[in-house]
Amino acid sequence: MDSKKNYTLISEIGCNHQGDLQIAKKMMIDALNCGCQIVKFQKRTPKLQFSEEKYNSPHPTPENAFGKTYGEHRENLEFSVTQHKELMLFAKENGLEYSCSIFDSQSTEDILSIQPEHIKIPSPINHRADIIEHIAKNFNGIIHVSLGMTTHEEERNLINILEKYNKLQDTILYHCVSAYPTEDKDASLLEITRLKNLYGNKIKALGLSAHHINSYLPDCIALTLGANYIERHFTFDKAAKGSDHKISLNVEEMKNLNAELKKTSQLLNFKQKEILDCEQKTRQFHKDNFLKVTK
Repeated sequence: MDSKKNYTLISEIGCNHQGDLQIAKKMMIDALNCGCQIVKFQKRTPKLQFSEEKYNSPHPTPENAFGKTYGEHRENLEFSVTQHKELMLFAKENGLEYSCSIFDSQSTEDILSIQPEHIKIPSPINHRADIIEHIAKNFNGIIHVSLGMTTHEEERNLINILEKYNKLQDTILYHCVSAYPTEDKDASLLEITRLKNLYGNKIKALGLSAHHINSYLPDCIALTLGANYIERHFTFDKAAKGSDHKISLNVEEMKNLNAELKKTSQLLNFKQKEILDCEQKTRQFHKDNFLKVTK
C-alpha cells in the first residue's frame, strides 16, 4: 500500500490485452498514470481448466472469440511463463507491482516459478484445497483471495488452510460478487464488515474486487468500511473485442476512480488537533462578537 494514502488501487488487466504483449505493456503504463500501484494478469492452462466438451465447443459469443473453439480462444489469449516474467520485470522497472490470478494446478506452478510479489486465488478456485495448500507451502509473497461464489463453509476451509501454514498475515481477503456487471442490489458491501469482524486482526488487509459499472460510490463505501485494496477491471477501449471490456474502466474512468478514492481517504480522518487551523478565524469571531454570558 502507498504510504501516502490509505488504499491501493489495482488494475485488473486480465486478458483485456487480447494476447498482445505490447498492448499489455501500454496498458501497464496507462494504469500507472491513472494512479494504480498493482497491475494484475491471469494465467490459465485451458486444457486443464475446461472440460473437453467446453474446450471444443464454439465460443458462446462469436463476436468476442479469438479462435474457432472456446479452447482455441482461451489459448490465443494466454501469455507464456517467459512473457509473464517479462511483464513482471517491466512492471518493476516502471514502479509498478505485478500480480497474477491462477486458475489451475499448472498455471499455479508456472507463476510460482517466477516468484512474483503477489499471487491471486480467484473466486472460481478458492475451494481448491490442493492449490491453496501448495501456494501456502511454496510462496513467500502476498496472497490475494477473492470470495465470490463462496459459502461460509468454503470460506472457513480456506482460512483454516492459510492459518495452518501461518500465511494469514500475508493474505488479503476480497469481498467479491461474481456477476458481470454487478447490480447495486447485489453489491452486499456490508460483507466487508463481516470479514473485518471475523478476520481483521489475523489478515494483512481487506479488499474489494468489483464488477459494478457507472458508479464510483461502491468503491468509496468499501474504503470507508475498511477495504484498503480496490481492484477494478481495466481496458484500453470499452468497445474492444472481448467479454470483459464492457465491465472495465477505461483510462479516464480509472483516473476518476482514483480521484474519488483520494477524496474519500482525505475525509476519513480524525481531527489533527482539538481546534483545527481552519476553525480559528470562526472561533475568534464568536469570542469577539457574542455577548458574554454571566451568572
